[in-house]
Amino acid sequence: MHALSHGSTSTPTTIAVPPALSLPVIEAAFPRQLHPYWPKLQRETRAWLLEKRLMTPEKVESHADGLCYTDLMAGYYIGAPDEVLQAIADYSAWFFVWDDRHDRDIVHGRPDAWRRLKDLLHNALDRPGDHLGHQDPVVAGLADSVQRLYAFLPDTFNARFARHFHAVIEAYDREFHNRTEGIVPTVEEYLELRRLTFAHRIWTDLLEPSAGYELPDAVRKNPAYRKPALLSQEFAAWYNDLCSLPKEIAGNEVHNLGISLVTHEGMTLEEAIADVRRRVEKCISEFLDAEQEALRFADRLDDGTVGGKETSAAVRACVGNMRNWFSSVYWFHHESGRYRVDSWDDRSTPPYVNNATEGEK
Repeated sequence: MHALSHGSTSTPTTIAVPPALSLPVIEAAFPRQLHPYWPKLQRETRAWLLEKRLMTPEKVESHADGLCYTDLMAGYYIGAPDEVLQAIADYSAWFFVWDDRHDRDIVHGRPDAWRRLKDLLHNALDRPGDHLGHQDPVVAGLADSVQRLYAFLPDTFNARFARHFHAVIEAYDREFHNRTEGIVPTVEEYLELRRLTFAHRIWTDLLEPSAGYELPDAVRKNPAYRKPALLSQEFAAWYNDLCSLPKEIAGNEVHNLGISLVTHEGMTLEEAIADVRRRVEKCISEFLDAEQEALRFADRLDDGTVGGKETSAAVRACVGNMRNWFSSVYWFHHESGRYRVDSWDDRSTPPYVNNATEGEK
């Protein structure tokens, strides 16, 4: 299978997928797409990371392209206006940097720094304009990316996005506590928390500005729409757990579905890996059925009115991108330097993270 490269051109290169992580159904039934804006997207996000001081020039030069953050978003939000995709890609890059900061605050025992950052992020989410010049790059970066995201749809969408991301920040706080205390959540506790730390609702929300249309509550909350949306995100979260398990075991992590299965269900590591893989494969098969129901739902929404036609088209665009999430996530995990743990000096510590204690200054 040819996957698009993460270099400065779109020349395909062959990516070798380890057999334990190979999903032939994704390679066969989910053709990969890439937004035509991607080459410029990559350059602009690289420049944004530098401008916002989210990565040092050396880290950007050595790792930014190889991390493939823009590839992930450019493979998902197909059809988005260029400026929307750029704002989403910058926000996504910020999210990965924030995730690394959270990890470093845990590893280096910086609870006070984490609590200060958490409170600042809540404030920046509600009042981004007040935090654009904040001395902490993670705070300023969120403020900048969120302020841009808030420009595309009405305030009702912005309030929903903020509500969903406030919940994500609090979920990261619960993960901080679990990891600091060495608490491995039960499988059910983990699945509930993972839906928040992976920001399921956020990435689903952002399908709407990509489609240029805020979906009515009755449409978003309809099971025909919610089910494929959830399955696309569950696939991504659990496949991530499968791919990141070596790194997280090396780092004495407690937040991984495989680790919860071993700890609380009495499975061997091999059994847990097989169980996570079964869950991943089930997401794919169930999505294929749910996708068809969602498209039938979109057909029913087209009632001959202008509004009905617009809503139907927006749902079709969103469901199409739910499908794109499968291939984009799959190839991202095999192209991104974020998961090549065997090439790191320390399998628990990525070479691109910044260990500086900004929050303690």
